[in-house]
Amino acid sequence: MTELLFPLGGRRAWAVWTTAVLTYLVTVLHRGSMSVAGLQAAERFHISASALASFTVVQLTVYAAMQVPVGILLDRYGSKRLLIAASGLLFVAQSAFSLVDSYPAALAARAVLGVGDALVFISVLRVVMSWFPALRQPVMSQATGMLGGLGAIMSTVPMAAAFHAFGWTPTFAGASVLSLVAGVLVLFLIKDTPYDEPLRRAKQPLHEVKKNLRRAWKEPGTRLGLWTHFTTSFSGSTFGLLWGYPFLVQGQGLAPTTAAAMLILPVLAGLCYGPLVGRYAARFPFYRSWIVLAVIAGSVLMWTVVLLWPGQAPMPVLLLLIVVQAAGGPGSMLGLDYARTFNPSTRFGAANGMVNTGGFIATLLCIGMVGILLDTSSGGAPQTIEDFKFALAFQYVLWAIGTRQILKYRRKARGHLARYNPEAYEALLANQIVPLKG
Repeated sequence: MTELLFPLGGRRAWAVWTTAVLTYLVTVLHRGSMSVAGLQAAERFHISASALASFTVVQLTVYAAMQVPVGILLDRYGSKRLLIAASGLLFVAQSAFSLVDSYPAALAARAVLGVGDALVFISVLRVVMSWFPALRQPVMSQATGMLGGLGAIMSTVPMAAAFHAFGWTPTFAGASVLSLVAGVLVLFLIKDTPYDEPLRRAKQPLHEVKKNLRRAWKEPGTRLGLWTHFTTSFSGSTFGLLWGYPFLVQGQGLAPTTAAAMLILPVLAGLCYGPLVGRYAARFPFYRSWIVLAVIAGSVLMWTVVLLWPGQAPMPVLLLLIVVQAAGGPGSMLGLDYARTFNPSTRFGAANGMVNTGGFIATLLCIGMVGILLDTSSGGAPQTIEDFKFALAFQYVLWAIGTRQILKYRRKARGHLARYNPEAYEALLANQIVPLKG
C-alpha cells in the first residue's frame, strides 16, 4: 500500500515548490533577457527589425514545438530530471550567446535556450499537482506564475544596468551561472512525489502514447485551454519580450531607463491579479471564461486608445496600458486550469503541453509580424511612432481569431462533459471539480 511520507501542502511541499519556482524564475530571466537588449543586439549583429525579432521567434518556435514532447517526457521521467536537464541547457545556451558575434550562431544559441525553457514550466506545475491538495492547486498555480514573473523584473532594470556597467558578454555570462545554481538546488531538494514509492514511470508503447495524445487533443476542454492561453497572453508577452522597449524609446520618446523601469509594472500588477484570479477560479470554476473574456476586452480597449491617440500617448495612458494588459499572464493560467479540469490525471502532461503552446504560438506570430510590418512601414529608415502603431495593429487579428475559438470551444467543452461525464458536469455547475477517470 502506498504511504504518504510528507503531508500535502506541508513544510516539505513548500520547500520543493520554492525550489521549483526559483528554477522557473531564473528561466523567465533568460527568456526575457532580450527585452532590454534589443537595441544593443541590433548594433552587435548589424541586423534589421525583422532579423532582431527572429531571435525571439526562433526561441518561442522551439519552445512551442517542444511542449507536447515535453509533456510525454514529464509523464515518463518526472519533474526533477527535466528541471536538471533544463538548467544545464540554459547555462550552455546563455553562455554561448554571451560569446558569439555572428548572427547565425546567436540564433542557434537562442534555439537551445528555447529547448531548456520548454522543459521548465509544466514541470513546475506537476510539482504543484503532486505536492498540494486539489482545492489549493489553482491558487498555487497562480502563485507560481506570479513569482516566476519576478524573473521578468530581473531581465529589465538590473539587466539594463548590467549592460551599461559591464557590457554584453559579462552580463549574459553572469546570468547563465544562475541556472547552474538552480540545477544544484533541484538535485538536492526536489522529490517528484510525497509518497513512499519512486515515481511510476509510464512505460507505454508508442501506439498507447499516440492514443493518449489523440484523446487529449480531441477533448474540447483542452482546445478551450489552448485558445485561452493563445488569446490572453500574446499581447503582454510581445510587449515584454521584445517590442515594448523599442516602442517606448523610439516610438514614444521615453528615456531608456524610464522604459526599462516601466517593464517592471506588468510583474507588479500580476502580483495583484494572480491571487484574485486564482481564488475566483477555485470558487467559481464554471465561470472562469468570464475572466478570460474580460482580460481580452481590457487589452483590446487600452491598445485601441493608445493606437488612436494622436502622436505620442501621455505617460498615464501608457502606464494604464501596461497595467491592464498585465492581466493576460494570470488569465492565461486559466487555460492550464482547463486542461486539469477536462482531462484525467493520466493525460495531464500531454494536455498541459498542448495548452501551453497556445500563447507562445500567438506570441511568436505577433513578434514576427510586428518586425516585418515595422520594416515595411519604415522602409529602412528609423522607426517612428506611426510605424509602431501600424505594426502593432496586427494584434487585432489574433484577438479576433482567438476570441471566436474560445466561445466555440467553451460551448463544446461543456456539452462534451455533460454528455460523457454527467456527474462531473453537475459538479461543475455547482462550482465544484470532480477528478476525471480515463
